[in-house]
Amino acid sequence: MARIAYFGPEGTFTEQAARSLADDGDELIPFETIPLALSAVRKGETDSACVPVENSVEGVVPATLDGLAEQEPLIAGAEALLPVHFSVLTRPGATDIRTVASHPHALAQVRLWVEANLPGAKPVATSSTAAAAVAVQAGDFDAAVTAPVAVQHYPLEVRATEVADVRDARTRFLLVRKPHHPLPEPTGADRTSVVAAAANRTGALAELLTELASRGINLTRLDARPARGNFGEYRFFFDFEGHVAEPRIGDALAALRRRCRNVRFLGSHPRADGVPATSQASAGNEDFVEAADWVAAVRRGEQA
Repeated sequence: MARIAYFGPEGTFTEQAARSLADDGDELIPFETIPLALSAVRKGETDSACVPVENSVEGVVPATLDGLAEQEPLIAGAEALLPVHFSVLTRPGATDIRTVASHPHALAQVRLWVEANLPGAKPVATSSTAAAAVAVQAGDFDAAVTAPVAVQHYPLEVRATEVADVRDARTRFLLVRKPHHPLPEPTGADRTSVVAAAANRTGALAELLTELASRGINLTRLDARPARGNFGEYRFFFDFEGHVAEPRIGDALAALRRRCRNVRFLGSHPRADGVPATSQASAGNEDFVEAADWVAAVRRGEQA
């Protein structure tokens, strides 16, 4: 039985994601913030942590990126992809809705719905969707925009469900743990993530992207975050197709390591959407193996 930290409290989308990634008998433990959930793994209080990493509408989750780039390394071993449709909860019998509380990402994804259905209601940001439910229960606000699972934890009334301005909005979550575990085996539909601190000079990012492109590697996400305590310098977060066990991916990581002052491997794992990696002529793994074998033969004097 494993202990899994997650960005809580109870009733968040992250709890739903953690449940989808957990095995029978695993214990789910909520933490108030993403840094606290990651810290629980680093301290050995839990075996892993489930945290959100990006949303198709609002983009990346900065707390997760910064938390993975700093302190003791953590490795993503799995991911979950959840459709993001919200429920609007109120205290039983409530009629006058003057305030609507939720996490800022959630409020942004239901803004049009709130304007049309709760005219005049003031949006109020909270630390999580579930924290909004707790505040409504306490009488601090009139309505909460939450994950559907929240109603199972809090004695509130569902005023509306399946609420979303963008119907196909999705959030991706990572299950991270300490790196001293075997990586998942390659499946052909994998994602590899790294963060690199490139030199602050003209063309530095272009050089890193060229290393991927020249090996036929498809980039699925690129983000830049400022390096804390060093104004003007940035870390680049890369997600790309493939698994570190593949020759072309390993070759690319080695090239990034040569070019950067610091590269941190953040994991290789199956993609939740099951999309297979793209393949280009002369850039398949077999091409890298054949080329390496040829160089080895030349060095042995067996082939010119």
